Amino acid sequence: MSFKRPEPVQVVKQRRDAALHSLVHGVPYVEFLGIEFERHGDELTAVLPFADKLIGNPMLPAIHGGVTAAFLETSAIIELGWSILWDEIEDGRIDPESLIPGQNALFPKTIGFTVDYLRSGLPRDAYARARVTRSGRRYASVHVEAWQDNRDRLFAQATGHFLMPMRDE
Repeated sequence: MSFKRPEPVQVVKQRRDAALHSLVHGVPYVEFLGIEFERHGDELTAVLPFADKLIGNPMLPAIHGGVTAAFLETSAIIELGWSILWDEIEDGRIDPESLIPGQNALFPKTIGFTVDYLRSGLPRDAYARARVTRSGRRYASVHVEAWQDNRDRLFAQATGHFLMPMRDE
């Protein structure tokens, strides 16, 4: 009986960070908006750094509603894509060393996405977390919450339904 020594924690962390980088940097719109993702264990937090180009109403000023919706939908899609990609890496179906941004990721297709605007997004950084509420082979549902200074004071939330991708074997 052979014993497989576990990988050092730093190696696993680097593989996970490389996989996330490959996933996020394969989407030009994510880069245009400036959305970043922080990974803590298996939890992703999306960060939308404030920029003047995100303002929709300069009189308030408030983040544009379309930007808010895009931020929430992007958070949901990256969360689902991350779960697919990481499972494939862990199962050995994808070599993490071979990841190329935009080429290994499988993104779900949006079936429906409903946004609840709870208050104006202020001219400051915004954060979001997506939680997969149902995930099957062909269909997934995700709930996303966005906040700015206080996690308990959401400025928007959304529920999305997605058609899951199938990788050609």
